[in-house]
Amino acid sequence: MKLSARLIKFLVIFIAVLACSVAASATPPQKEKEKEKEKDHEGQQVDAGSFGVFMSGHRVGTETFSIYQSNNGSVIKSEFKTENDPNQAVQESVMQLTSTGDIRRYEWKELSPEKAESVVIPNDQFLTQKWTSGPQDKPHEQPYLLSPSTSILDDYFFIHREVLVWRFLAVTCKQEKGMVQCPIKQRAQFGTMDPRQHSSAPLSAEFLGREKMNFKGSQQEFNKIGFKTEVGSWQLWLDNEYKVIRIVIEGDNTEVIRD
Repeated sequence: MKLSARLIKFLVIFIAVLACSVAASATPPQKEKEKEKEKDHEGQQVDAGSFGVFMSGHRVGTETFSIYQSNNGSVIKSEFKTENDPNQAVQESVMQLTSTGDIRRYEWKELSPEKAESVVIPNDQFLTQKWTSGPQDKPHEQPYLLSPSTSILDDYFFIHREVLVWRFLAVTCKQEKGMVQCPIKQRAQFGTMDPRQHSSAPLSAEFLGREKMNFKGSQQEFNKIGFKTEVGSWQLWLDNEYKVIRIVIEGDNTEVIRD
């Protein structure tokens, strides 16, 4: 698969794991701390929008998201709300990544119908999760033998899958003669964590080539990626800027479509 010069720039700028940031590694500790205080909205917007979540053809929820990236790293914000639900569920998350794609901090909150929150942070070379299941609940803490390079794939936040797609492309694609080549059927393995389930699992990602399908009233061609875990398979379709436009969870009657 060949990409245009514009998409090469997209990959180089927006996929942090293509290379470590030389500037960050050469920055004195005090200046690095100052950089870490950057506001969430600073940096360049990589993606923003919303996904409709459908089960058996009926819309059951909406995820609204944004991704910003600066020299200091990336910030991925998301809010999920159920549709046509008298006890509307509202959840939000903020994932902060370093310039090399490692987890700096991940926060999740349930705002409705219950109140709960969770945070995942690096502790030495591994990750630690702290959470409460309600205002009266005592704080819980759980360490994981997972490195900060682990990819977080939290329930209901499908934009996390797009971040992992970019990481996969950074691992498998190569730049040759001014073009980025992504070999078909090339696979890569990743460690993932689901904070809501307090669990971790390996994931296999594979580039499946280009596929035509009807999208929003017209026949279009998209890039297709497959994810496989021990508990199921996902298929993802991406546009020419590698933004997710459709996700299908096999055997679950669940489909996610970009609005």
